[in-house]
Amino acid sequence: MSVRPREAGASGSVERSRWITFAICAGAAYITTLDLSIVNVAFPEILREFEGTTRADLSWIVTIYNIFFASFLVVGGKIADQIGRKRVFLTGVGVFAVGSTICSIAPSLGVLIAGRALQGLGGAFMAPASLGLLLAAFPPERRTQTVAIWGGVGALGVASGPSLGALVISLTDWRAAFWINIPICLALFIVGAVTLVETPRVRSAHRPDYEGALMITLALGAVALGLSQSDTWGWFDPRTLGSLALSVVLALAFVARQRVHPEPVLDLKLFESRSFGVANVASVAFFAGFAAFGLNGVLFLRGVWGYSVLHAGLLSAIAPLTVAVLAPLSGRLAARHGFRQFVVVGPLLVAAATLLSLLVLTTEPDPLMLVLFNEIAAVGIACFIPVNAAAAVAELPPPRLSVGGAVNNTSRQVGSVLGIALLVSVIGSATDPASMLDGHRRGWLLVAVAAGVASVISIRQPQIRKFPLAVTVPDAATPV
Repeated sequence: MSVRPREAGASGSVERSRWITFAICAGAAYITTLDLSIVNVAFPEILREFEGTTRADLSWIVTIYNIFFASFLVVGGKIADQIGRKRVFLTGVGVFAVGSTICSIAPSLGVLIAGRALQGLGGAFMAPASLGLLLAAFPPERRTQTVAIWGGVGALGVASGPSLGALVISLTDWRAAFWINIPICLALFIVGAVTLVETPRVRSAHRPDYEGALMITLALGAVALGLSQSDTWGWFDPRTLGSLALSVVLALAFVARQRVHPEPVLDLKLFESRSFGVANVASVAFFAGFAAFGLNGVLFLRGVWGYSVLHAGLLSAIAPLTVAVLAPLSGRLAARHGFRQFVVVGPLLVAAATLLSLLVLTTEPDPLMLVLFNEIAAVGIACFIPVNAAAAVAELPPPRLSVGGAVNNTSRQVGSVLGIALLVSVIGSATDPASMLDGHRRGWLLVAVAAGVASVISIRQPQIRKFPLAVTVPDAATPV
């Protein structure tokens, strides 16, 4: 049967609308992941501008983004369901743009950190709302392919962060890493306001747990403060011990609240699934090492080898590109052969690569050896990340896939917060290359230990062969 011209025109219009929605959602995924890695190469420049700033102080530029993203991700998704995904998405884009603007003109480190917190909050609202808009725009039979492409765009954001950041920073200054977001956000907001279609609202008798989100934000902030400042204050200083104790008290109060709240930030019933529980605990350990791995490498290149921002950025981009290429392959192989071997062996490869870096690399530049070790780690990262994300939701019923994926995303950010804070503590504040090398060797040891712990935990992962749609969604705040 032939299609009449009017019907063909209507079909073409719907298809164009779908791909415009895809472009908007993919653009949001790109900028939220780009901002994770784009600032790492700028650390030395920011240190020079804000005199008296320490590495521990500067680490909050990375940490605060992860804290706010982790704390409000689930809340953002529930708000989007209740009041409309388009409305929440546009709000998130606006908040992200304001945060980027504040960062780009920040006169002090405190203002810069505040801007990064706003970026994290905006990202926490953008990510779940954009996924909901994307899934609503495409028919069920096309969603797997569409979300997979969207995930590739998100991975591209992380992979291009070091090189793009290095390029714009070398042409101007470190503030370019933030103002580059502003025109993208303006375009997303204007086109999204005109073209996006609001989704039906999900009625609920209960509001999201805002207080719980605030509690976990403060808990993560307290533990990050205690760990990152331990080198300056001392491990047994009352300020260090007080910060860590406060984080424990807040975390326990948070868990108690989640047991009784009707719309919890963290649905504890999900942990009745062994696969979900093991995957999330392993995520915290692995991403602690993973976040430390990325930042330690960039600081090593800039400080010990004295590389320029552009040189360091280009070298740092090779491993993330390898991860982006290999991750889909590992997902397909895991669906065929089972998850456990991938989530056990992947972290061991990361541990082996970082131990080789610790033993072989010196103050004499050897970029080929560094790239070789980083490529070994990239293979391990590509084995673990997509497969562990799949394991986290593989045993959950379909109605729980979205919240399960969001909780797993939150676990990653919690691990990243811990990893950055611990890294700052172990590398210290030395300024001469030889002493800095010792600090970065301790950083690589930290990565190896965290990856080894993730591997041991993952031995308990059931041997599953099922790759649900929900896990093809990229982690919008996970550095690769």
